[in-house]
Amino acid sequence: MALVKEGRIVSDPYIDVSSAEELPPQGALLVSLEHWQNHWDRLQCRPEPVGILLESDQHPEIIADDLEQLSLIALRFPTFRDGRPYSYARLLRERYGFGGELRAVGDVLLEQLHFMQRCGFDAFEIDSDDPERDYAIAQGEFSVWYQPTGDGRPTAIQLRHARR
Repeated sequence: MALVKEGRIVSDPYIDVSSAEELPPQGALLVSLEHWQNHWDRLQCRPEPVGILLESDQHPEIIADDLEQLSLIALRFPTFRDGRPYSYARLLRERYGFGGELRAVGDVLLEQLHFMQRCGFDAFEIDSDDPERDYAIAQGEFSVWYQPTGDGRPTAIQLRHARR
């Protein structure tokens, strides 16, 4: 599994402790919602970044008041048919104003990377022989969009009006 940001494979600075029993004393951590809730007092005081992994049945409203303490939110796609992480990504970006890294994890299909990015994801765990190539292909599939999203790209109708 490769972590891709801005079309490039990057090293993951976070230690995934979402299923661990104990939290390590140092390092950037990716914790589960349960860890966040049970160890909130310790986690918010850490000098290193902390991120949270939300499952698709864990609505981001649960952590809305804590977003300033989080540098990463990873949303798990349990299957490609579960679209809740798309909605959660838009809510986090557009309603709650989350400006940190928004990572797609789990069943991340190459055919859906473009749509994930449009919803606000900026990092992707990709299972592929050549993640950078596949990311580039996915990003080049569309050049005009009909639906407005929070990514700021103009829609087809906006482009038409701009030409007049």
